[in-house]
Amino acid sequence: MPANHWIFCLLAAATPLLAAEPRPMSTDRPDTTESPHTVPAGLFQVEASLFDYSRDHASGLRETQWIYGQVNLKAGLGDATDLQLIVNSHAVAGVSERGDSTRTTGFGDLTLRLKHNLFGNDDGGSALALMPYVTVPTHTDVSDQAWAGGLILPFGLPLSERVTLGLMGEIDLVHDAETGGHDLEWLHSATLGIGLTERLGSYLELVGIAGNDTAYQGLFNTGLTFALTPTLVFDAGVRLGLNRPAPDFGVFSGVSFRF
Repeated sequence: MPANHWIFCLLAAATPLLAAEPRPMSTDRPDTTESPHTVPAGLFQVEASLFDYSRDHASGLRETQWIYGQVNLKAGLGDATDLQLIVNSHAVAGVSERGDSTRTTGFGDLTLRLKHNLFGNDDGGSALALMPYVTVPTHTDVSDQAWAGGLILPFGLPLSERVTLGLMGEIDLVHDAETGGHDLEWLHSATLGIGLTERLGSYLELVGIAGNDTAYQGLFNTGLTFALTPTLVFDAGVRLGLNRPAPDFGVFSGVSFRF
């Protein structure tokens, strides 16, 4: 068989592979509600918080926290599964009461997550995923000093070409600093993602958190995203406490990219 015929056959066989495009990038940030979609197999995704500031003031006690460079490193393991490692590069926590103040800094705890999509990863319709996770203490000054874990269930549903509904339920086993044991904590959230233009998007979100020994916390979150390219997205947003037990205020900014 002529050599050029072999070349033609190889090119014809490779054409479907070359033409196949991975699913659009979907991120777990900037809202609390996680995405049910995974990173495509063989690709990597980085979702980084440039800074994250929160403030709470209650009963004469004022607490502030800065987190710099929190990074979620993702790797697509298969068509429906990705592995994630969340690293808190640098955290600064401050507490002040009646003129006295303390300040702690350090490397935060590590969180390992595995996301598995149950359906809807590629068809453009509703989607659901399971995401178990475990948090490993680093025993720094800002560490929780104990192992923790939980299960996250994110669901997504397109309502129109520009509006998507996201729902999420989460159950966590968290460290109780007073008893040295663990408590159960529950989180639920609902978010509307709105495409304002081809590149600019926004979201509106309600979040509720409750636990064995904690009062219910209600939060409202909103923010903007800007897609410089289909695989490079910048974001910024704010968090507002809706009741007294919730943190008063938060503001953050970040970037996500895939390669």
